[in-house]
Amino acid sequence: MQASLITKTLDSIEGTDSTKIAVLDMGSNSFHLVVARVISNSVQILHKTKIKVHLADGLSKDNYLSQDAIHRGLEALEVIQHSLAGFEPETVRIVATYTLRKAKNALDFIKAAKKILPYPIEIIAGKEEARLIYNGVAHTETLVGKTLVIDIGGGSTEFAIGEQFDPLLLRSIDVGCVSFKQLFFKDDKIKRKMMDKAIAYAQQQLTLIEQKYLNLGWDKCIGTSGTIESIVTILNKGSTEGVVTLDQLEQLMETLIAATDVNTLDFGDINEDRKLLVPAGLAILIAIFKEFNIEQMSFASAALREGVIYEMEDSLTHTNVQERSVQSLASRYDIDINQANLVLDTCFRLFKQVKKPWQIKSTGLKQLLGWSALLHEVGLHISSSGVQKHSHYILTHSDMPGFNAEQQQLLAIIARFHRKRIRLDEIPVFSQFNAKEVLYLIILLRLSVLLNIKRQQGFLPDFDVTVIENQITLNFPENWLNQRPIIDINLTLEKEKLAKVGIELLFL
Repeated sequence: MQASLITKTLDSIEGTDSTKIAVLDMGSNSFHLVVARVISNSVQILHKTKIKVHLADGLSKDNYLSQDAIHRGLEALEVIQHSLAGFEPETVRIVATYTLRKAKNALDFIKAAKKILPYPIEIIAGKEEARLIYNGVAHTETLVGKTLVIDIGGGSTEFAIGEQFDPLLLRSIDVGCVSFKQLFFKDDKIKRKMMDKAIAYAQQQLTLIEQKYLNLGWDKCIGTSGTIESIVTILNKGSTEGVVTLDQLEQLMETLIAATDVNTLDFGDINEDRKLLVPAGLAILIAIFKEFNIEQMSFASAALREGVIYEMEDSLTHTNVQERSVQSLASRYDIDINQANLVLDTCFRLFKQVKKPWQIKSTGLKQLLGWSALLHEVGLHISSSGVQKHSHYILTHSDMPGFNAEQQQLLAIIARFHRKRIRLDEIPVFSQFNAKEVLYLIILLRLSVLLNIKRQQGFLPDFDVTVIENQITLNFPENWLNQRPIIDINLTLEKEKLAKVGIELLFL
């Protein structure tokens, strides 16, 4: 009886649906891989891998990534690829932060990386990084009241204030422990003069954001990631439990200055690479404590990669941050929802019929096309003249949580060319989307906008679309176009514009 009961229990457990997901965080100092399992709407971390890459060390003053740094990054990906064997594209997210945000030749690295890992690489904006870090903390800590979360990375530092799962204020500044080491502690020597300069420089950068944070306020402060973890561990004698204060930080600073060389210090289990970054990280953290009037800080082990994982789990259970961003913009700029939905429906009708013959394969393009349809008229908030340019500006510069840099840029570009001439030389090169796919999405939105020019429900009939290579034919019911000369004229003009970008438009 007991054995039978156990067997039934095991069968029940084994029958529970689960999904294995992976997140790779390509940071300025290290690459972090986390593999997890989503089961019964919860996340179980299976294993983690960290590889020191020192990507930021290879970023020049004019923001070019050295070949040595690129090579180190690619070598790390060669190791990581074995852990990702067999993962489906929708179960893997690769995010890149400060160094690849800044590098003018980031596309060179990404192109080489895609030959090793067949998954999209997302360069995320600083605010998006802050949001995801907060998301990781919110899902792994019990947050009561407003919480300030701080993450000192290799090239930037992220700040977030939120309540429970909702971020309220997000910022990122270009101050990081790797860049500070290069500026102030390049030879690993620790001098009071350089420490004071480092703290003052960080304080100067913090003045750009501090007042908004002080005005909003917080009840608890939490630090995350390796730099803060090292400092907390040193001050708490090998443990990340407990809190740290400004007095403790300044006492540690005095210890460092007295030693004169960080290499002579024994920090217990802190590894050598991380130890060399302690003076720079400490200078930044002291500046933050002073400018934000922080009394004490605790540590949380979750950060960016955990935030991405929990967001993937949310998306698997149909909660979508991107949808909320789009809805927020639509509401803020008071778009014509009825017209947006007409254009959206036509876009999806066209997309369904052209996807296979045009071989549109990149993940998420249908959603991005739909969101561009919903938001293409946000520029009307500025002016109806040149609306496409105004929409491009708004979508480029708005905060859009949930979208990586290229996804947001693609939305803006599709909106930019939803009318008037298509200028191919103004369309950027994307790493996640190929040039043909981008052009096809632009064409689909243009046709959808044109066909809904009357802005009337029920105006557009059922019609078929056929595609043969770069020829697209719209087949309308008999005499429908003859009775609507404005549509006929506009399609004729559109035919001329599309011919200039290598697309033949026919309509019957």
